[in-house]
Amino acid sequence: MRKMKRIKLTMALLLCIALSVQSQYKNGPAEKDFVGYLFTYFKGNDVKDEAICYAISRDGYNYRALNNNQPIIDSKEISATGGVRDPHILRCEDGKTFYMVVTDMTSSKGWDSNRAMTLLKSTDLVNWTASNINIQQKYKGQENLKRVWAPQTIYDAEVGKYMVYWSMQHGAGRDIIYYAYANDDFTDLVGEPKQLFFPKNGGSCIDGDIVNKNGLYHMFYKTEGDGNGIKLAITDNLASGKWIEQPGYKQQTRDAVEGSSLFRLTNSDTYILMYDVYMKGKYQFCESKDLDVFKVVDQEISMDFHPRHGSVIPITRWEMKAITDKWGVPSGFEMPTSKNPIIAGFYADPEILYAEKTGKYYLYPTSDGFDGWGGWYFKTFSSDNLKDWKDEGVILDHKKDLSWADGNAWAPCIIEKKTGKNQYKYYYYFSGGKEGEPKKIGVAVSDEPTGPFKDSGKPLVDFYPKGITGGQQIDPDVFTDPKTGKSYLYWGNGYMAGAELNKDMISLKKNTVKVMTPDNTFREAVYVFYRKGLYYFLWSEDDTRSPNYKVRYATAKSPLGELTIPENNIVIMRDDVRGIYGAGHNSVLQVPETDEWHIVYHRIHRPDGMNMPNGAGGFHREVCMDRMEFAEDGSIIQVIPSL
Repeated sequence: MRKMKRIKLTMALLLCIALSVQSQYKNGPAEKDFVGYLFTYFKGNDVKDEAICYAISRDGYNYRALNNNQPIIDSKEISATGGVRDPHILRCEDGKTFYMVVTDMTSSKGWDSNRAMTLLKSTDLVNWTASNINIQQKYKGQENLKRVWAPQTIYDAEVGKYMVYWSMQHGAGRDIIYYAYANDDFTDLVGEPKQLFFPKNGGSCIDGDIVNKNGLYHMFYKTEGDGNGIKLAITDNLASGKWIEQPGYKQQTRDAVEGSSLFRLTNSDTYILMYDVYMKGKYQFCESKDLDVFKVVDQEISMDFHPRHGSVIPITRWEMKAITDKWGVPSGFEMPTSKNPIIAGFYADPEILYAEKTGKYYLYPTSDGFDGWGGWYFKTFSSDNLKDWKDEGVILDHKKDLSWADGNAWAPCIIEKKTGKNQYKYYYYFSGGKEGEPKKIGVAVSDEPTGPFKDSGKPLVDFYPKGITGGQQIDPDVFTDPKTGKSYLYWGNGYMAGAELNKDMISLKKNTVKVMTPDNTFREAVYVFYRKGLYYFLWSEDDTRSPNYKVRYATAKSPLGELTIPENNIVIMRDDVRGIYGAGHNSVLQVPETDEWHIVYHRIHRPDGMNMPNGAGGFHREVCMDRMEFAEDGSIIQVIPSL
């Protein structure tokens, strides 16, 4: 019996560790990827206006309504009363899921008529699923419940759950802000509602809005019926019940206000506090850097609609495109025109593959954004059109899937091998290592381009080629010669080496290992491809933290042949006019059955990667793609990196 208990506890512990590791995977966009803002709001007290509407902005100050200021969801389909108010939208911790909560209410039935809220969930901001929660019906002891107002959601890192908080009034009592945690599907509340905030004066509080700034939770709320206005309380633990109330009111008007909402301008330390000046039918915006002192910025604000109680989040160009594809681009609105980066987030060292098996394209980058290039897992992304990329998730985790490495998951490459009718194998080569040990190159195998990949169990390259005493065994590239069908592996940092692979694709013919370093510009990241009788060898020069990191090339007449270096051999490099730096470590794609070529590379992220201290922009990189063209003599025409 004790043995069984010990086994169960061990399994539970291992599960917790696995979940803990997975929860650290980075998903979705980084702040650099945001190009605008989405404002969710309702319009007024007529039933037709008690519905969710969208507006967009490029700068956070000037907004234009989508869908001609008409609802983007039919309130009757998501509510019990036929109307919804006070939409609050949140981007989830996974970066790609959105939660929205609304008051299920129509004012035509009276201010004390509602008992419910609606929880909504989306992965694209266009299609939403809804769950209606009637507090009075769900919980016992709610017979004298009068109203359920203005729900909002925040992630509580202390417990790893999403907290939904809202105000309720029972009988002749005061309005109190309560909370409960949502279930994992965000379709229901778990546990009894508990009081979130206990104001010292015992007065009513509604319209709570919480933001996390530097580990402290700041809650802006309206004092209802007792010195009406917006006040602030602060805590370091959401569910502790211990809030420090701040003096004074935060609104910058003497008019009646409600429905405050706070958001931070992207790539800035400026916060915007906005609130509904409901008696005047307008919104007021105020700025602050410390969330204490606010300054009115009304003169900088414009809207072509009259919103009521809503909320704002930053959005990416992909998200902005999705919602404007659905509801149209507002008149006079300037959409973002950049095409790079091609995926959101921090990634580097991109490998690209067209898979015959699926007819899709796949990206295999290094997971970036970790201090000192400390990523330990790999992901892949798929696309049908080289424009829209889907995150397929983690395909190899050094901490879980490898015995010989637990970090430094760098610079992968992959090749597809047909093994039979409609049967394929995918061989995935990558760098890895353990703290204090030399870097090595491994190989993992899968039947699908999206994995799961199984490590071969040992390093493929864990040695220096003859005559080499420095550098690292990293940055592999795999290439199959279309003339002979033989496959080769190339690698090296500080030197370049190549060797033929055995037919099993997981071992080298060591007697074929050859040092091929082209010249002293070679740093790392060799990439090989074939076109019209020539073998092209591309590599990166300089340090990846440097703005001068660039790609050069040479050619050869065989996969391990002597290299010929053209006089002008730069493939891609920095563009100071466009603020593009560190363009390097590439792969190359030939669109099947065409002579159309693309170079896929990383750059130090824009707009402020070069301003990061201690060269940190060199491990906060983003993946880009541009057309690559050739002159009549086969030379590569230098690529001008695009925004």
